[in-house]
Amino acid sequence: MERGSAMDDFVLQTYGMTKEFKGFTAVNRVDLNVRRGHIHALIGPNGAGKTTCFNLLTKFLEPTHGRILFNGTDITDEKPAQVARRGIVRSFQISAVFPHLTALQNVRVAMQRGLGTSLHFWRSNRSLDCLNDQAVGILDLVGLKSFAGMAAVEMPYGRKRALEIATTLALDPEVMLLDEPTQGMGHEDVDRVMDLIKRVSANRTILMVEHNMKVVAGISDAITVLARGAVLAEGSYAEVSDDPRVIEAYMGSAANDELVEAL
Repeated sequence: MERGSAMDDFVLQTYGMTKEFKGFTAVNRVDLNVRRGHIHALIGPNGAGKTTCFNLLTKFLEPTHGRILFNGTDITDEKPAQVARRGIVRSFQISAVFPHLTALQNVRVAMQRGLGTSLHFWRSNRSLDCLNDQAVGILDLVGLKSFAGMAAVEMPYGRKRALEIATTLALDPEVMLLDEPTQGMGHEDVDRVMDLIKRVSANRTILMVEHNMKVVAGISDAITVLARGAVLAEGSYAEVSDDPRVIEAYMGSAANDELVEAL
């Protein structure tokens, strides 16, 4: 799935990105190059440092060492809100939507920043009605148009995850960071979210942490494998899944045919 342009057209890069916690190195000198317009998967065994990398990239954590560049600009010292305004927006492992708002209202809240009224809590709810058509369009994109009037708490789990992607899209990100987008889903929901990620990636870059290797194999342009906080391998799915180091990291001394099920 080659969709990049120039070989050096990277939207998000890290150089020696490191995070230490009182003597424990959770992320160890990670160099990451995410090409513009690609779906880039970050995978690895449990405890490999994947979510910590996400927290560093979105500045929920400050790196101990190293640099983070977005469109060539050093954002290492910026705050989470500054990074989000630049166009780097993330989802979380646990669905983070307002449970008692409808799907439409959740998307409108995310879009409110564009009106410049994000902190005007005393304004009437009707002041957001001008966003309805655009919000419905986003819900339609993620297959939730028929759920517009349903409270998030009443939505099936897979649809709720799709709503979180919708609220992320409502912020008009240049780069979407998706943390375990198919976690806890059945096969039908996994297939639906795979298709959704492919559709929403048309005009943006996606970096995702994902354990489901069917998803990784099916939609990723590039894969970075982490182990013990460091980059172990990079390349296409075919390349990394055939790498003896990756097999060892996932399976230890287990037989290679067991890797087919795990990877």
